[in-house]
Amino acid sequence: MKPICYKNTKTTLPGWVEDIHIKNQIGYAYETETHFIHIYGRGDGLYTISPGLTVCQAKEGTLVNWATEVFGAADIRQVDNEVGHVIKGIWRPGLYYKNEIFQSLGCNEYEQRESEQALKILLEKLENLLLYIEPDENNLNTYGHKSRELLILACTEVENQWLKIYRNAFDENIQPRISTNEYVKLKEKAFLGEYQITYNNYKDMVAIAPFRNWNIEQPTQSLDWYNSYNKTKHDRTASFREAKLRHVLSAIAANIILHCVKFSPYGLYNNRTTLSGYINQTVTIELHECDITSCYVPAIKLPQNTRTDLFCYDSYKLGHNQSWICEKFTL
Repeated sequence: MKPICYKNTKTTLPGWVEDIHIKNQIGYAYETETHFIHIYGRGDGLYTISPGLTVCQAKEGTLVNWATEVFGAADIRQVDNEVGHVIKGIWRPGLYYKNEIFQSLGCNEYEQRESEQALKILLEKLENLLLYIEPDENNLNTYGHKSRELLILACTEVENQWLKIYRNAFDENIQPRISTNEYVKLKEKAFLGEYQITYNNYKDMVAIAPFRNWNIEQPTQSLDWYNSYNKTKHDRTASFREAKLRHVLSAIAANIILHCVKFSPYGLYNNRTTLSGYINQTVTIELHECDITSCYVPAIKLPQNTRTDLFCYDSYKLGHNQSWICEKFTL
């Protein structure tokens, strides 16, 4: 069964404040044999879906009518994935807790730590570079040997992450002889165009969306930072100036995004590591105009004695959330 999603326009929960729908603008709903279930979600930032705000009521009438009457559901649409189903290797809102991320995305803690170490090295090198070049509008076209070095390192790691995600759709042992003609398919399938990264310490820096303009007609040239990497890597003499600071910042942002796709953004924020501290201090990760129909909605199994009135509770804390079913990633 596929759930529905919608915009919440009112709050009618008994005994609750009347503005839950203001901070939790999105709703996801489906029905069991006996009850209607609604889960609140955010409509900004990382579009977090919150099992801690699960609403249930015994079934009467249709699901759409219930969502409309109780939550003021507007712009009702069907979610792409079945309830409790996720796509292997592709994080979407709906996955939050560490144990369910490893279980559902087909990864493990060793792989995550390896990716975090590579990202940490990139960010340390960026921090050192920014001690000498202030990233304001006047300096973004600055280039030099250190920026070229970091651009090449960051883009080779992007290629490594592309390959890891791409392999989920094919043989795990596929050889790394793949071009951007194939990798560009990841933009739609992994929702790369939604992500944007803001470097918080620099007030004039706008959010960077390194994959937003990626297109199949020009799979290399439409990634200006990656195209510049190719040029300066193969011909430093003629293309030295392509190693601009703006391209370095985009390449680093691209690495953050690809890590989020494979392991979720929450580990970057919530782990007690040097990397997590740096991310919290310096970077904001957001989804821009997230496609809410692509989000993952947890399957909740209610006990037989579940009350029939309208109530809100934490389904995850009480152990009602079922294990995720992992579907194969396809391109």
